[in-house]
Amino acid sequence: MSTTRATADPLAALGSLPGVAESVESVRKAVDRVYGHRVMRRRSNAVTSEAALRGARGSAALSGADWALEEVRRRSDFGVDDARVVGAALRLTAEAGQLLSIWRQSPLRVLARLHLVAAATGDDEVGRPRRAGEGVEEPLIELPLPDADEVSGRLDGLSELIIAGSSAPALVTAAVVHGELLALRPFTSHNGLVARAAERIVLIGSGLDPKSVCPAEVGHAELGRASYLAALDGYVSGTPEGMAAWIAHCGRAVELGARESTAVCEALQRGAA
Repeated sequence: MSTTRATADPLAALGSLPGVAESVESVRKAVDRVYGHRVMRRRSNAVTSEAALRGARGSAALSGADWALEEVRRRSDFGVDDARVVGAALRLTAEAGQLLSIWRQSPLRVLARLHLVAAATGDDEVGRPRRAGEGVEEPLIELPLPDADEVSGRLDGLSELIIAGSSAPALVTAAVVHGELLALRPFTSHNGLVARAAERIVLIGSGLDPKSVCPAEVGHAELGRASYLAALDGYVSGTPEGMAAWIAHCGRAVELGARESTAVCEALQRGAA
């Protein structure tokens, strides 16, 4: 983030990086295909519900709980072992849609709420950024951990960017929010789940995916952990090439999420779902 502060609208500047405009256009076409499907005119709520379930499954998989979709659908007990991760992902997916009106005015409040929902405990560290000396439990991300002061400053900077608004495409803003939260890991736990939920909020709230039927989490999981981490390394590098690669990765994830929901539409049309 610190590498992009030289302009009044740093997020918009990222939109001019090589390949980003093409990613934005490709995402728009993929989203339009879903919204143009005839099933969306009659059964959009069913598609949204299925996208939420599949998105939660994908996000949980990236945090170490890689369950089959039918297992997620069948289970009701999420209180033990890696089931807690799946339960947290499901709760976050449900909560994200309730926080859209708050996001643009108080993104830090939304992030705190997301962590509270994910952790689902009354522990002191829940719902606030970590303090000096507090560690992080994050099974996927092994990047160097910024200290608490850096976390606080960069969270404030991210919040200022969101509140100020940007002419950047929704994909760019969503990718930056996602990448920054993964890089910072501002909470003592559940940072990956929170980062992906925040990406979802941006994509919905921006109007790119207002019905939440293009779950990027599905695409991130399909692309795999290795690809996810390699793209994140690009974001953390702060180089133009690295940032562009991360945005393109996030764009591909949205496209795959859109493809998943297109398949759901086709199944509903055939009466198979």
